[in-house]
Amino acid sequence: MLFAVLARKAYARNLQYRGSHLLNTIASSLFGFVYVSIWIGVGDNRTLGEYGVDGMVSYVAFNQACLWLTVFLTNGLGLETAVRSGQVSLDLMRPVHLFYVLMSREWGQLLYQLLYKVVPIYLLYVLALGIRMPERPVTWLWTILALALASYLSICIQYLIGVCALWTTESRWLVWVNIALSQLLSGFLIPLEWLPGWLQTVSRATFYPFLQYMPTRIYLEMEGPNVLAGTIGWCLVMTVLCLGITRLVRRKVEVQGG
Repeated sequence: MLFAVLARKAYARNLQYRGSHLLNTIASSLFGFVYVSIWIGVGDNRTLGEYGVDGMVSYVAFNQACLWLTVFLTNGLGLETAVRSGQVSLDLMRPVHLFYVLMSREWGQLLYQLLYKVVPIYLLYVLALGIRMPERPVTWLWTILALALASYLSICIQYLIGVCALWTTESRWLVWVNIALSQLLSGFLIPLEWLPGWLQTVSRATFYPFLQYMPTRIYLEMEGPNVLAGTIGWCLVMTVLCLGITRLVRRKVEVQGG
């Protein structure tokens, strides 16, 4: 019940800033149109492999719409701010697990972003670009599951980034490093199979493909649900890390050097 209340409160808080968030949604959709235009130009005299021009338009557009579920989460789940203000000491004193509390709040935020950012951007691309839609109804189920798991994986990543603020006065740079690596290794703009061989190896050894590449491939019906096993595996690993590092945090809490 507590976690549902926290999620609901986070969702309600975001409703107060719908006007501001509308500008972000418009800007995000415009970036998507730019990326699509680039690939249309590239595919003017190329086949673009198994995707084709239409496939790449759908690939890039769907990736752009999903960014608000898989990449653009609250920086460090707000832990850096909590450390600077000292709020983290109170959070750790409460009889609830810090990771569960922050995760619940973030799910409320993600629900808001799904309804007010992801869905509008996706529908805009469907209407304006005519992007592909799954032919089999069950594909929608696997796509939603893939995105839900990707969202949870991203929550874990942001939590681990935020926890670093307990050991350093500045952890925000890790957020930008994560975004940069995600842009490069997740298949956001370029399918993994088109990356240089060594970079493909690096990418597939990380969790990044399960944030963007795999959900999009499932949506385009180029992959089956079997690839979700990798996502689930990474979710389990990251959960263990989040729970384990929280135990360390409880033993060492340093707020502004105090």
